[in-house]
Amino acid sequence: MEFNFKGPFHDLGSSFYEWLTVHHPDALPNIRMQPEERGNDRPRSVTVPHGTTVLAMKYREGVIIAGDRMATEGYQVSARRIDKVYKVDEHSAIAIAGAAGPCIELAKLFQTELEHYEKLEGSALSTDGKANKLSQMVKGNLPMAFQGLVVIPIFVGYDLKRNEGRIFKYDITGGRYEETDYFSTGSGGKDARTTMKKMYQPDMPETEAVRTALEALYDAAEEDIGTGGPDLIRGIFPTVKTVTVRGVTDVDETRVRQTYEQLIESRRRGS
Repeated sequence: MEFNFKGPFHDLGSSFYEWLTVHHPDALPNIRMQPEERGNDRPRSVTVPHGTTVLAMKYREGVIIAGDRMATEGYQVSARRIDKVYKVDEHSAIAIAGAAGPCIELAKLFQTELEHYEKLEGSALSTDGKANKLSQMVKGNLPMAFQGLVVIPIFVGYDLKRNEGRIFKYDITGGRYEETDYFSTGSGGKDARTTMKKMYQPDMPETEAVRTALEALYDAAEEDIGTGGPDLIRGIFPTVKTVTVRGVTDVDETRVRQTYEQLIESRRRGS
């Protein structure tokens, strides 16, 4: 999409999202439903791919954020390798659950928003500033949420001023809430939180935190048809990232596979 950049950006401050809202609202993340035939203006319901489950958890060095890879469309699998966890800048990441199309668009627009702000202002937003900015964007999707196209993110960042990892959750109205230890959302979110509640310990080392996150997603996949478990045949595994003072790092897929193989063997033995 090409934008017509008439007029200065400074009339709306340094927010790329606000500039889009005024000058190019058609580029905002949403799906416009088509009206019924024969002049009925009432929008018809549509079935779109949905992605679940995502989670975040604090550990000794920062915070882990993870999500399964499957998207569903009704009772069918629409995608097996969808990405739900994204790096948004050097010290923050986002995971998305809900209608896949708007979720992915929101994550990419959020990346652009933070990059645009830093270029204009010469410095990055604070962790709280990023969380607030995402809140405004989620609120902007509220009309579509009422039509079933819900976007629910988890935002995590390493706060360089506080020297700690932080987790933020949202509701469909853009309400922002900070979690102190862990959180999960999506159709399997409750099952994942149950596992984390049992296994979570403050100040966990990274190895234990990664295993806890993967086991939580595994348990969610066993109980929720919308959550994809590890696929050893196709080699498809959840996406896991760590966010620390060193930045955002992907947990190697080989390590994820080995963790799941150990977990499955442990459960096979009943230990």
